[in-house]
Amino acid sequence: MAQQHLDPTDPTAGVVTGDALASYLRAQATEFLRALRLHRETGAAATAEETVDAARALRRSARRISGSLHTFRPLLDSDWSEEMRPELAWLSGTLGLEHAYEARLERLLLALHRLSGSTAFPAQAVEATAASASGRGVTVTAVPERGNLTVGAAKAGALLERQLTLARTRAHSTALQALGSSRFHAVADKVAVLASEVPLTPAAATTDLRPAAAAAEERLTAAIAGLPLVTAGHPYNAEALIHGLSPDPSPHPQDGPWHQVRLLLRLHRYAREVLLGPGAPVDVRLLAAGQALNRHRDASEAAAAAAQAARTPRIAPATAYALGVLHADQRHEVEAARFAFQQSWQKQVVSAP
Repeated sequence: MAQQHLDPTDPTAGVVTGDALASYLRAQATEFLRALRLHRETGAAATAEETVDAARALRRSARRISGSLHTFRPLLDSDWSEEMRPELAWLSGTLGLEHAYEARLERLLLALHRLSGSTAFPAQAVEATAASASGRGVTVTAVPERGNLTVGAAKAGALLERQLTLARTRAHSTALQALGSSRFHAVADKVAVLASEVPLTPAAATTDLRPAAAAAEERLTAAIAGLPLVTAGHPYNAEALIHGLSPDPSPHPQDGPWHQVRLLLRLHRYAREVLLGPGAPVDVRLLAAGQALNRHRDASEAAAAAAQAARTPRIAPATAYALGVLHADQRHEVEAARFAFQQSWQKQVVSAP
């Protein structure tokens, strides 16, 4: 299967103008307002699943609007666009924190159970984490019981649960405050206007969108070319553990470029959606690559949470040991996700005749 390109010089491809961008933005603004209405209608009576679904829908449309404003900014009113983008990014990030902490805790508890073979964790918790992790590509194979690890696993799990549950509770409160703030209402009002009126420039009606979309793809391709794919192709990357449990709490130095590629891949996907319109076929290659990068992000953040927990003062040596093993396990998951990305990105690329 050949790699699909949005080639602005392809004479067989029809011109896609600002009308397509306006239609896309109106559709995403409508989805945003629909999700907001769902969130307000369910209110306090909403189940956890309904709340998560509404927040996810809000974030989904906010990301697509913001990404399109970035990729196609020359075709939009600059003042309006530059004012909207950071507000949408703030909203998407704020609404995503609670779910991120919950998913991180589930991932880490499942990994502890898998690594230790312990029965110290409630069966229902293990079942829930297994179901959640299966959708994120986490390895769930059983391992033999390890004495020292089993001793500290229960306390490590309890420590992680305290820390991440507290973080999740704070994120939940922050999200509720954000949704009731004047700042959010201002964003919602602007999105409501966007649902009917898109502030395009006068030239947008005759400007082809394909060069801007192609530029987004080129930025992605260049960023991927700079990734250490050769290193990621090995089953074990020792350099990835050097940062380890050092006193430095900063993010792992190898992860930044991968996170950037994940964002650029998202922008490329959104640009394709604008050009191809509703009902366009899913690019399986982009989907697989995006899933691998999502697993990379999840494992990276889980490893950082384990390392942070291990720096807790006055914890027992067995607890610190369990957290260290957990950290190393998640860094291995990071490497596995990098390898999966490499495979999904390269295996379908064929040379042009």
